[in-house]
Amino acid sequence: MTRLLVECTHVFQHPKVNSGIQRVVRNVINQLPPSVDGVECIPVVMLKGKLYRVLKLGSLNIPFFDGLMTFAGRLERLAHGFWQLHQRLDKRCTSKFAKRLLYVAYRLTALACFSVPLRLIDQVNQYQLPKRCSPLQHQPGDQLVLLDSSWHTDFFPFAERLKRDGVGIVSVIYDLIPLTHPQFYDTRLAQVFNEWFDWITQTADGYVAISATVRDQVREELQRRVGPAKADALWFDYFHLGSELDLSEARATVEPRLTQMFDTPEPVFLMVSTIEPRKNHDYLLDAFELAWAAGSTVRLCIAGRIGWKCDALLARVRNHPQLNKRLFMFNDLSDTSLEYAYSHARSLVFPSRVEGFGLPLVEAMQRGLPAMGSDIPIFREIGGEFMAYFDLAKPQTLADLVVRYENSTQFPAARNVADWQWIGWREASAQLAERTLRNLQPTPAVAQRQHANCP
Repeated sequence: MTRLLVECTHVFQHPKVNSGIQRVVRNVINQLPPSVDGVECIPVVMLKGKLYRVLKLGSLNIPFFDGLMTFAGRLERLAHGFWQLHQRLDKRCTSKFAKRLLYVAYRLTALACFSVPLRLIDQVNQYQLPKRCSPLQHQPGDQLVLLDSSWHTDFFPFAERLKRDGVGIVSVIYDLIPLTHPQFYDTRLAQVFNEWFDWITQTADGYVAISATVRDQVREELQRRVGPAKADALWFDYFHLGSELDLSEARATVEPRLTQMFDTPEPVFLMVSTIEPRKNHDYLLDAFELAWAAGSTVRLCIAGRIGWKCDALLARVRNHPQLNKRLFMFNDLSDTSLEYAYSHARSLVFPSRVEGFGLPLVEAMQRGLPAMGSDIPIFREIGGEFMAYFDLAKPQTLADLVVRYENSTQFPAARNVADWQWIGWREASAQLAERTLRNLQPTPAVAQRQHANCP
């Protein structure tokens, strides 16, 4: 009997994290249908070589444990920042002795300040496990859907054992950007992702991407790595993501500085994303500086947590003459505050160089907020004629769109965003399950459809 075992290990272990993939995993799991066409759908985690059914994905709302998990999340971010600092210092060292000394100092500090405390927190959190999950025995014919960000986990040997026991492996692919554009990431992260993708090409029986664009890229990459014959024996499909901000609370407080920004009549253009190189914030600033130089009074609001390789960009923002006048930045907005921003902005602007999906576009447009985006294939897939597009080689094209919309009540897109429709997370979760199942025993018609841009 086939069962869909939908894996969510990282989000289970870090329920307070709310960035892109974590938001997707949490919403898909929370909206996962009990069954599809008679096939049971079970959220699972893999911990220390064992499989567990998830009873509660989120925390238990016990202040002590919640505080501990919040502290662990901050400690992990500090550990990552400390590692980045070590990487920068290592590049500046010219002597082998200095490099070695720096490495030893880094390892000792990381062990004492980060590794040991995080391991102790993990041990304390084990007391919560019986209330959040229960042991589950796998069966031949089960399908393990690797939904979460599994490239930094340690369950690969266990997943391989499951496959030897007759469990199918399905990999959800969010994007291939660390492979296709490694310059946007730290070297080690790109290496880890590449090693994971090597493993998944040898392990997975099928692939579900989050867009048709990424599905086609995955198929091409598999053909390149394993050859057309082996790639043709696999299956490739996709599903689309939902749009609700699930952590938004109607009675929660909106960031006061955010409400003050929207209190003045000048229109606000909103950018929502992690601050990292591929999101192209420098282009965004270039374009708005051109608009301001031409006399525009619009304001730009950048919302997103601080990521990596963005020191120069942050310095540019913090030293900008328009900061807190026409340029604003928020790095820790809640879903409630983000909902408020979507509801009060004039337009979303999204100049990303490359994406697997572009969730902020969907979140904005589903709320009736028109969007301007890079002219890249995935944004065309999502926005169609309802979005306005600009040339990534020419910041002036975005500046012209901004000024044009500032001076007109007509958004510069072929069709009105009010007529645009998108699925919610319930439909997205069901779509993932249904499209996985339809590929397990494909009929000729289904097999033909999965090689086309089918809806």
